[in-house]
Amino acid sequence: MVDLSTQYMGLKLRNPLIAGSSGLTLKLDHLKEMEEKGIGAVVLKSIFEEQIEMQAQQLFKQASTAFDYTEAYDYITNYSSSQAVDEYLTLIRKAKENLSIPVIASINCYSLSQWVSYVKEIEKAGADGIELNIFILPSDPNLLAVEIEKQYYNIIDKVIEETQIPVAVKLGYYFTDLARFVTQLSWKKIKGLVLFNRTYSPDIDIENMQVVAANPFSTSHEVVLPLRWIALLSDRVQCDFCASTGVHKAEDAIKLILAGAKAVQLVSVLYQEGTEVIPTILKDMQTWMERHNFSKISDFRGKLSYHSSSNPAVYERIQFMKYYSGIE
Repeated sequence: MVDLSTQYMGLKLRNPLIAGSSGLTLKLDHLKEMEEKGIGAVVLKSIFEEQIEMQAQQLFKQASTAFDYTEAYDYITNYSSSQAVDEYLTLIRKAKENLSIPVIASINCYSLSQWVSYVKEIEKAGADGIELNIFILPSDPNLLAVEIEKQYYNIIDKVIEETQIPVAVKLGYYFTDLARFVTQLSWKKIKGLVLFNRTYSPDIDIENMQVVAANPFSTSHEVVLPLRWIALLSDRVQCDFCASTGVHKAEDAIKLILAGAKAVQLVSVLYQEGTEVIPTILKDMQTWMERHNFSKISDFRGKLSYHSSSNPAVYERIQFMKYYSGIE
């Protein structure tokens, strides 16, 4: 029998497929359906730092002018924060009561603020781990790279101080020296790194002359981005890699595990094809493993990473190879 089980963030997963944070992981019914279809773990829909702030501002605007005092604003802000967090804590508790697979909470953040104090509450609610989705767009020309990196370090250090459950960090790829930064992050007692965060991207409607949202869904072609960096760094980091972006079929998951990933996250494909895709991916992975005489995931994990590859230079190649020159 083929064994698909794996270890990620110190958690035992029955297989390497994780339902990534999205609107699909916000409702208990969806979570239960994913577990029934065979998903290995779930990352709950993120609670947003900015969402809490926005709710507080909206409540304050709706309040009577008779309450336009500092004390009233503080009360409303605290109430709004507590309300948002209480709803999230309830989701964690319900998920843990009804699921047998690991339940990972997700926090979308960009600064050190009041939200850090709620990390302990997330742990008490029963979450098996926390995924910090940190994204600071380097759009300020006056802000040095080292200053941006320091913001990441400060957030991570503070969260690790607040909790005993494993912490993973989900990153974007906007870094001047990604290899050094990721390697240094892995030494900070985090248990996992998720590459890469799929963020909102603007597009332009040229007929209506408006800025609109680009297609939020990934394609299998995008798997090459996390594949390159996981392959380059999986032998150098001191924590587990989880791949995100572009995982739509078994082939995508297998490629990323060959590069060195411990687990992969599914999001876009769950929106597009539903939970029925989960058993299909698992079955196709088993078939591939049997065909190549692999009995467990560890038999082939990292087999084609940078340090294990017979031609590691391909991961560092940037320009097209000579035989592609004809397309110029």
